Amino acid sequence: MVIDGGTDEALRQGVLGWGGMKERPLTGRELKGRVLGALRSDDKAQGLAELAELPARQVVSPLFSFFCSTDPTVRWRAVTAMGVVMTTLASADMEAARVIMRRMIWQLNEESGGIGWGIPEAMGETMARHEGLAEEYAHMLLSYIQEDGNFLEHVPLQRGVLWGLGRLAQARPSLVEKATRDIETFLSAEDAQLRGLAAWILGLVGAQGTRPRLESLTTDGAEVLLYLDWREERCTVSELASQALAALGGTPS
Repeated sequence: MVIDGGTDEALRQGVLGWGGMKERPLTGRELKGRVLGALRSDDKAQGLAELAELPARQVVSPLFSFFCSTDPTVRWRAVTAMGVVMTTLASADMEAARVIMRRMIWQLNEESGGIGWGIPEAMGETMARHEGLAEEYAHMLLSYIQEDGNFLEHVPLQRGVLWGLGRLAQARPSLVEKATRDIETFLSAEDAQLRGLAAWILGLVGAQGTRPRLESLTTDGAEVLLYLDWREERCTVSELASQALAALGGTPS
């Protein structure tokens, strides 16, 4: 279960075509409907290509709204789409992308009055796709699991942060490796999703020192959901721990 951080040629061409079509401006409802239709496509390349026909800056707000969708498939695909849009914006106007990153960070601030659903995931997806934004903002995503940082107490948000860190680790493991000890603490979390995500990340960053604790999870049959490449997959904590051990160059003793 590995996400391909790149895109195929057809998708690449679609991304490069953001906002290239000249047609009458869409109403807000029409725009949101077009975005939703693209997110509901089971063909990832097709869905993102449909989004690529829309003005990138105008797609951002609908994507933010879909982070709160009651349909988990729509919510997760909005995360992926946001990463693609942010990469396109950053390539054309880095400051515009920074403004949106700061908006995400603000939404995770208690003073914002919001909850921040989908925000850590979108940050991780964006930084996995764009090196410049990763270099500037990875430390903020890490801070959300650090006791001396901006630690988030709410379990659903912790899940989002760990998924975001895992996504970032797939592309840029060195940026996540520095938080190995903080991630390791989640291996003993009461929440199975947190245990599984932590194991997943530790395998991605090659955290050899966590092998004993990962081995202790190879009998943990709790079920978790892991979003990978446009779909959620069911697996167990045990499977993720064993996968991590395999990545570290060994199997459970």
